[in-house]
Amino acid sequence: MGPPLQLFSGEFLECAVVFLSLALVAAFVGARSVAGISMEIARVLVARFLVLATVSTVL
Repeated sequence: MGPPLQLFSGEFLECAVVFLSLALVAAFVGARSVAGISMEIARVLVARFLVLATVSTVL
């Protein structure tokens, strides 16, 4: 029997970390709109990661 199937590779979490870093830098520089948008994207990506991780664990 081969290795278990993996439904996702975790790229959502990697992208979320990148957007979180971008948001922190933008907030430090003072670009509040860029920071807000980046935080929203990071939040959505983390939520997708959590849903896919749960589905992958159950299956």
